[in-house]
Amino acid sequence: MKVTGPSGSSSSTGSRPARASGGFSVPSATGAAPAGAASAASAVSGVAGVSALMALQGVEDATERRRRAIRRGGGLLDRLEDLKLALLSGETGEAALERLGRGLREERPVDGDPALDGLLAQIDLRAAVELAKADLRRSAA
Repeated sequence: MKVTGPSGSSSSTGSRPARASGGFSVPSATGAAPAGAASAASAVSGVAGVSALMALQGVEDATERRRRAIRRGGGLLDRLEDLKLALLSGETGEAALERLGRGLREERPVDGDPALDGLLAQIDLRAAVELAKADLRRSAA
């Protein structure tokens, strides 16, 4: 058996397996083991190629980290605004508090910019204060 590449193998006339009765074939002693080893090696290299591609797709550049950090901060500000509007209209704002808590539990991407990191830390602190105030209101009632 001859391996021709990742597409598979082709039979050659010299290493043809012997035929037995009932459709069972016994491989010859000369060609079966090397072909099996080559086939296994090509399958492993295919997996390694896919894992390398997945690793490259998982690499995140500084621009993408910054974009995710800004998106998270903007989302938290929107949820704080929703909470403010709910409280001003006389509602308890439980749904807004739940969304705010979920947003705060999201992982904050660390950007290399100290000004942006400081701003995001202030937004996180404000959201945590609002959640703590809501817990105090619940326990007092």
